[in-house]
Amino acid sequence: MMKKKYLPLLFVSALLLLLSCEQPAQAPLEENREAKSMLQGIWIEEESEEVSFRAEGDTIFYPDSTSQPASFSVVGDSLLIGAHSYHIVKQTPHLFWFQNQMGDVVKLRKSDDPLHEQDFAAESHSAVVIADKVVKRDSVVFYNGERYHWYIDINPTKYKVVKTTYNDDGVSVDNIYYDNIIHISIFKGSARLYSSNLRKQQYAQYVPENFLQQAILGNMQFDRVDAQGFHFAATLCIPDGASCYMVSTDVSFDGQLTMKLLEY
Repeated sequence: MMKKKYLPLLFVSALLLLLSCEQPAQAPLEENREAKSMLQGIWIEEESEEVSFRAEGDTIFYPDSTSQPASFSVVGDSLLIGAHSYHIVKQTPHLFWFQNQMGDVVKLRKSDDPLHEQDFAAESHSAVVIADKVVKRDSVVFYNGERYHWYIDINPTKYKVVKTTYNDDGVSVDNIYYDNIIHISIFKGSARLYSSNLRKQQYAQYVPENFLQQAILGNMQFDRVDAQGFHFAATLCIPDGASCYMVSTDVSFDGQLTMKLLEY
């Protein structure tokens, strides 16, 4: 027979279980369409009067041509841009204040100046090409009385590189750039010693993965020729930043490619 002192405990447990089962599932917050409607248009900073963004439909556009448009919504008291949420401090048809990633309050007002439309003339916001044409270099070098001719072609591609930054308002934006493929050829007279395309992925052993994802293979320079072969210096940089890796890209006289980190 169950002892009486356990009965109250069983009763409380059963009651809690019953109450938890009766709690309705919390419905997801609906989008605030009125707030989203008020946000349509061009917004400028109150003090500097610099253009911050333009909201059109479900998309926010930035005046910086490298910053990609982003989908947005207003849910509760938050502005959602992509995967980021910003607390709305104040909103009227002509004022919009929100808290950025650093906790600062960004104060915007709606612009009625038609000149601000010109900041969005490049409506496509296509990615910025680091090199808009093929860069070619070549030279003749001599070693042990032999004549060699090397060629470098830096070819822009359509391979996109995404770099996430924060704009002047402290809002996260994605900047899009194009990577390069670099071709190296080396000839001894008419005999080809080496000819190949190089991509940034081939430098993964020497550059951290997180860095490599946001970097472009930006340049290749001939350094020297010696008993080990031909030495080139490849530069991998994050666009618009000071961070770069320089990797020695060496080709032996029998056409073997080797690499080693020079500097960061």
